[in-house]
Amino acid sequence: MQIPLDYYRILGIPMAASDEQLRQAYSDRIVGLPRREYSSSAIAYRKKFIEEAYVVLSDPKQRKEYDRVYLTNAYTPEDERYGGVAVKKMTPGVQADIESNALGIDISQDELIGALMLLQELGEYEQVLNLGRPYLVNQNGKVAGNSGQPSIQAQLTPEQNAQRPDVVLTVALACLELGREQWQQAHYENAAVSLETGLELLSNEGLFQNVQAEIEADLHRLRPYRILELLALPLEKTAERQQGLQLLQEVLQQRGGIDGAGKDESGLNVDDFLRFIQQLRHYLTCSEQHKLFEQESQRPSAVATYLAVYALIARGFTQRQPALIRQAKQMLIQLGKRQDVHLEQSLCALLLGQTQEATRALELSQEYEALAFIRENSQDSPDLLPGLCLYSETWLHSEVFPHFRDLKERQASLKEYFADEQVQAYLEGLPRDNQVNKTSPQPSPQSQPNNQNTQNTQNVNNSNVVYRQFNHRRQTPPGYAQKTTPNTSSQPSNVAHINNETPHSVGPLPTTERLRGGNNTQNGSARAMATASRPPQTNGRRKRKQSEIPNGQLEGAPRPRVARRRSTPSNLQKRTRLIWLIFGSLSGLLVLWLLLGAAVGLLQNLFSPEPTLEGEQLSIQIDRPPIKIPTANSQPILDNGALTKVTAEEIVRNWLSIKGQALGQNHNIQSLNNILTGTALALWRNIAQQVKQKNHYRTFDHSNLSIESVDTVPGNNNQAAIEATVTEQARFYQNGKINERRSYNDTIKVRYMVSKIGGKWRIKEMSVLSTN
Repeated sequence: MQIPLDYYRILGIPMAASDEQLRQAYSDRIVGLPRREYSSSAIAYRKKFIEEAYVVLSDPKQRKEYDRVYLTNAYTPEDERYGGVAVKKMTPGVQADIESNALGIDISQDELIGALMLLQELGEYEQVLNLGRPYLVNQNGKVAGNSGQPSIQAQLTPEQNAQRPDVVLTVALACLELGREQWQQAHYENAAVSLETGLELLSNEGLFQNVQAEIEADLHRLRPYRILELLALPLEKTAERQQGLQLLQEVLQQRGGIDGAGKDESGLNVDDFLRFIQQLRHYLTCSEQHKLFEQESQRPSAVATYLAVYALIARGFTQRQPALIRQAKQMLIQLGKRQDVHLEQSLCALLLGQTQEATRALELSQEYEALAFIRENSQDSPDLLPGLCLYSETWLHSEVFPHFRDLKERQASLKEYFADEQVQAYLEGLPRDNQVNKTSPQPSPQSQPNNQNTQNTQNVNNSNVVYRQFNHRRQTPPGYAQKTTPNTSSQPSNVAHINNETPHSVGPLPTTERLRGGNNTQNGSARAMATASRPPQTNGRRKRKQSEIPNGQLEGAPRPRVARRRSTPSNLQKRTRLIWLIFGSLSGLLVLWLLLGAAVGLLQNLFSPEPTLEGEQLSIQIDRPPIKIPTANSQPILDNGALTKVTAEEIVRNWLSIKGQALGQNHNIQSLNNILTGTALALWRNIAQQVKQKNHYRTFDHSNLSIESVDTVPGNNNQAAIEATVTEQARFYQNGKINERRSYNDTIKVRYMVSKIGGKWRIKEMSVLSTN
C-alpha cells in the first residue's frame, strides 16, 4: 500500500536544506522518541522510515532524482504529467502518487504502524484516521479500499495482531489531538465527537488507561463550552438545545447544585461557576429558567432560589399570571430571614396590588440609593407609590428582562399589566392590605397612623390604588423619554399614563450578588472559562459584584427590626461630632510624637562626641591608584584555565538568548557571530535567513537550565564538550499568526562542542541527545 508522505516531511526540513541541516534534522528525529506507551517494534518501524529518508536525501545522485520527481508531482498538471501514466519507483522506496497529486512511499502492512506514527507527529490527524480505522474494523481486517483510502489485505499476520494495540493508540491520540485542535477553533461539539471517538475506541479495546483518563479530563473541561454552544443555537433546534440542558443537569448533579462544592472536573471553582451561570442565563428562555432554578432551589440552594424569584416575576408579569408573582413573594419571605430582600418584596407586593404592604416593606429596605430615587420621584405625594411605580418599570426593563432570551426586547408597562382582565380577576380575590399574612413586614411607627387611616377608608380594588398614585406629579430623571400610551382600559379618566420607556439614569438591580458579601475574586484568563456579563452600574442600586456569591451562604443572621430603622438627624450629628473629636485627638498625639522625636535627635547631635575609626586604616593616597592600572599598549591577560560549570552555564545562556534574537521578530542575524563559529554558525545563519524570508519568526522561553557535564579535551584547555538540559517553550508565528502545530514545550538534552577563540568561548557544533 502507499502512504501520502515524502522524505522531506519525514525529516521536517525544506527542499533547499543543506547537508548540515539534513544531518541535524536526522539526529533530532532519531533521538526524539514517541510516547512511552508504544512498543519497541512500532518505534523500530518509525526509525526505519527516518533512516530510509536520510539515506536517499544524503546521497547527491538519489536526491537529485528524487527532487526531480518531487517537483514534477508538485507543479505539473495531473492530465499532462507523463501523459497520465503513474511514475514507478525512481529510487528505492520512492513513487509518485499521480492520483493524489503528491509523492508517496510504498509500505507493507507490517510497516503501517511506523507510517501512522509519523503522520501523527506531523499533525495529519485525518490521514491517521482514514488509514488506521479501516485496519481496526474487524479482526480479519477485511476492508474494501475505495477511491480515497488504501485497501487492507484480507488476512492479518501474527505480527500485525501484535501491532494492533499500537494502531489503536495512534488512532486514539489522533482523535485526542484533533479534538484539541477543534476546541481551539471554537468548534466545541465537533471537538467532543472526536474526543468521544478516541475514548470509545480505547474503552472497547480495554487499553491504555492513562490515555483514557487524559481524554476524559478534556471532555469534562470541554463540557461548559458545549453547554454554551448548544444553548446559543436558535430555539428551533430543540434536540440540540435539549442536549445542552441535559449536560447542564449532569454538571449540576455532580457539583451538588449551583453553589455546591462537588467536583465536576471542569476546572471551575465556585465563583467561576457562578459567573458561568450568569452568562448562561442570557441563552435560556423565561420558562427554561423557571423550570431549572425552581428545581435547583429544592436542594436547597439560596442562589437558585433567588434566580427562581426573578424567573417567576418575569413570567408572571409578561404572561399576566399574578399567581407566579405571589409564589416569588413567598420565596422571598424565606430568603428575608437572613438577607435584606425588602425591596424585592415591595416590588412583588406592588405587582399584586398590595400597595400599603409594598410601602411597609420599602421602609424596611436598606437599599439607600434606590430609596433616594423613589423618594425623589414621590415628593408631591403623601406616600412613596409614584416613585415605586416608576422604579418598578425601570427595574423590570433593565434588570429582569435582559437576563431572559425571549424577553430582551420586551417593554414593561404597569398600566397594561393592571388593565388585563385576568390580572384584575386574580387581584380581586387576594386579601386586602389589612388582611394580609402576618409574615408581612411591619411599618415603622411614623407611618402607622396614615396607613391605618387609609386602610379604614379603602373601598376599591387594590389595583386602582396604583392608578390613583399617578395623579401626583412625578419627577422624571434626566434622559427619561416619556411616551404617552392611549387609555384603552376602563380605568378612571383622571389616571395618568405610565411611561413605557426605561430611565437610563436608574441602574439595574443586582441579582445573585445580593445573596452574599465577601471579597470579590478575580481570575485570569486563565483558567476562568466564562466571565458573567454584568449590567452597567448606575445610580439605581448599591453596586455589588456578580462574583460575590459564596457556596450559597446567605449573609448575616436575622436582625431585630429595631436595628433597621434609620438614625434620627440628632443622633447622626452626635455621632459625626464624636468621630471628628477622636480624629482630632489622634492627629494631635501624632504631631506631638513627631516633635518629641525631632527634639531628642537634635540634643543627641549637639552633645555626642565625634566618631572615631577603629582598627588599622587603609593606606590610600590621592596621587596613587590603589591597584596597578595597565598601560594602553599592554596585552590583555587571558584565562588559560579549564572550562568550569559556571562558565559553561553562561555560554549556554548566552546562546539561548542570541537564538531568540536571531529567530525573533526583529531577525537580528548578525548576533549569531557573537556565540557561534564554524558549522554551527553556517547552519543557524541559514535557518535564520529562511525564517526571515518566509516572514516567520519564533519566540522562546527557557527554564530549568542544568549543566550535566563539562569535559575538556586532554592537553587542550581551549576545546571542551558541554552537556546541558533545558526546558524550551517555542512558539512559531507565520505572517503574524501563531502556528500551534509547530509550537512545542519540551525538555531537551543537548551536547555543545565549544572552542576558545580570541579569549572567548564559542559554540562550533551542537546536537540534541534526547527530547522529553
